[in-house]
Parts: sequence; C-alpha cells; structure tokens
Amino acid sequence: QVQLVESGGGLVQPGGSLRLSCAASGIIFSIKNMDWYRQAPGKQRELVATITSSGNTNYADSVKGRFSISRDNAKNTVYLQMNSLKPEDTAVYYCSVFLSVRYWGQGTQVTVSS
Repeated sequence: QVQLVESGGGLVQPGGSLRLSCAASGIIFSIKNMDWYRQAPGKQRELVATITSSGNTNYADSVKGRFSISRDNAKNTVYLQMNSLKPEDTAVYYCSVFLSVRYWGQGTQVTVSS
C-alpha cells in the first residue's frame, strides 16, 4: 500500500532553516508529482510546493524565494528545504501524492519561535 513518512521537523528560531524529508513506498515514485502541504492551527491545509516527475517546481507565493522542493528518485524521497523561516511558517507539514485519491503522510511539526 502507499506509505508516506515525513521527518525533519522541529523547533527553530526565526531566520533559521530546516530540511524536511518524505520517504515514499508503494508507488512508482519517479513518475508521480509530489506535493508538500501545511496546516497551521485554526487554518485550512494549504499547498506549499509541488515537484513534477520531470523536476519542474511550483511554490505558494508566501514561500517563494525561501523554500525549495527537490526529489531523489533513487531514494524515493522528496525534500523541502526551508530557509529564512518566519513565525507564520509554523504548521504541521504533510507530504502528499495523488493517485486517483490523495494520500497523506502523518505530518511533521515545524515551529518557528524565539
């Protein structure tokens, strides 16, 4: 079955960096677009970044220039490099893939606070 496992979250000061990882199994990873979403307390889940099977990327306006999504098809892993973090980036971050239905990982907490 499809399994997505995120890691790399934590507590970081404003201006700091974190790198999230998502290991995928149960799918032909290399041919799938992969997404990172986030959900802050009291807010709807929002799309943060997408990487296509060919490596093209798209970002939410709120993270452009600060976040970078990448993938390693040999490791079935997608990454989210987050730089210049702000308190408003605090959220649970989810890895996701759409295969007739949308699959989600368990999420990893990112807290940006001094």
